[in-house]
Amino acid sequence: MLAMRTSKRLTMSDTDRAALEQITRNGNTPQKIALRARIVLLSADGVPTSRIMQQLGTSTPTVTRWRSRYETAGVTGLLRDGTRPGRKKRIDERGVREIVERTLREKPPQATHWSTRSMAVAAGLSPATIQRVWRQHGLKPHLTRSFKLSRDPRFVDKLQDVVGLYLNPPDHALVLSVDEKSQIQALDRTQPGLPMKRGRAETMTHDYKRNGTTTLFAALNTLDGKVIGHCLPRHRHQEFLRFIRIIDRQTPKGLNLHLILDNYATHNHPAVKAWLAKHPRFVFHFVPTSSSWLNLVERWLSQITQKRIRRGTFPSVPDLIAAINQYIEFTNANPKPFVWTATVEAILSKVKRANEVLDTLH
Repeated sequence: MLAMRTSKRLTMSDTDRAALEQITRNGNTPQKIALRARIVLLSADGVPTSRIMQQLGTSTPTVTRWRSRYETAGVTGLLRDGTRPGRKKRIDERGVREIVERTLREKPPQATHWSTRSMAVAAGLSPATIQRVWRQHGLKPHLTRSFKLSRDPRFVDKLQDVVGLYLNPPDHALVLSVDEKSQIQALDRTQPGLPMKRGRAETMTHDYKRNGTTTLFAALNTLDGKVIGHCLPRHRHQEFLRFIRIIDRQTPKGLNLHLILDNYATHNHPAVKAWLAKHPRFVFHFVPTSSSWLNLVERWLSQITQKRIRRGTFPSVPDLIAAINQYIEFTNANPKPFVWTATVEAILSKVKRANEVLDTLH
């Protein structure tokens, strides 16, 4: 007959015994914690290891581990798992640097940019590893951002003029940011879409019917955020003159009007200049070329496109115009002005950095 395994009796204080017995009696105690407590209590009672194994249905290493843990860390040591070493790194720091440099300096032979899978094949690693390295270093090869630096010889003068109107508007005057959204299409889908429901997005057909176009002329009051808007069929100097006459009628007569505009030829047409000569309260301020971002109304035009036009269905141009006018009325009822915060110095500093980077690339 095999000899029964014996173990050294644990020394346990009355306080620890009471705490462990409470743990075993508590119905909310996790089973693994209760098992540890029972192992230690039986060991303190002098029960041999083999009998503890039979009684609790566990193994010798488990009994030995938690008895030793109690001896070194007490009751607290039974309540938490010991720390374990993490998985061994599959890629060292040098490998990470190589992936980052390759992502920034090279392109795959068969594509314009890297994907996690193509880089994984090239580097001999898993796509998950590549994704983790890119995420840690803020690399997103699949994304691009459009930009263009203005080459306007009067860039600084125009920038100071327009930003000055935003940050320090003149007294007894209104500053209006003016632009046109031309060729807005009245698009109708070829079939009705399905409504959104749980687990499924709203659907619409990929094809559409064109039912004509209109041009939206908009003037954003930079002070209160209200918009003067009007839709016209074409985008010529005649329509632009018609729109600024509307602005003239809908603004207080005692105020000068400073209009911020882009460099579209319509705004500099001789007929427009002749009209301005007869209406001195109108003052035009032109943003630099390739600098539409400087015109605040562009932000409002982006919002109406995203919120009302892009996903809309319009059987006719009048339906499109009605939707645009409804949006203007709604936003004017509770206007939220766009607040310009960038200073001339900050913008010029950013432009300087961009030019320096472009110079190093060419």
